[in-house]
Amino acid sequence: MNPDRLFFGIGCAAAALGVAFGAFGAHALSHRLGPQILAIYETAVRYQLVHALALLVAGLLRGSMARSPYVDAAGWLFTAGIVVFSGSLYALTLTGARGLGAITPIGGFAFIGGWTMLAIAAWKR
Repeated sequence: MNPDRLFFGIGCAAAALGVAFGAFGAHALSHRLGPQILAIYETAVRYQLVHALALLVAGLLRGSMARSPYVDAAGWLFTAGIVVFSGSLYALTLTGARGLGAITPIGGFAFIGGWTMLAIAAWKR
């Protein structure tokens, strides 16, 4: 699959899942989780939705930036960040396995790397 479409498609899927996870949290979990744990879950949803939009941007930019390897790197880093950052927070809140919080910063670094790659792509254009 063409990476332009791939990143755009992953972004759309991540956004749809983010909305679904947000609704699940608001309706099914709000009465089962304490406020602190629910706030962690909401952070996972928020970061997933923001970076789903970043993936849409990466997909659109890839077509207009002469197939920049920096845009490609950004797309993969945003994808990894959603899986690791948001995924670990979802798992932590739903299972109570606090050890999963140890890998969450790896996803955060992936997000930072993705934004950095987009900035480099813009500067190198």
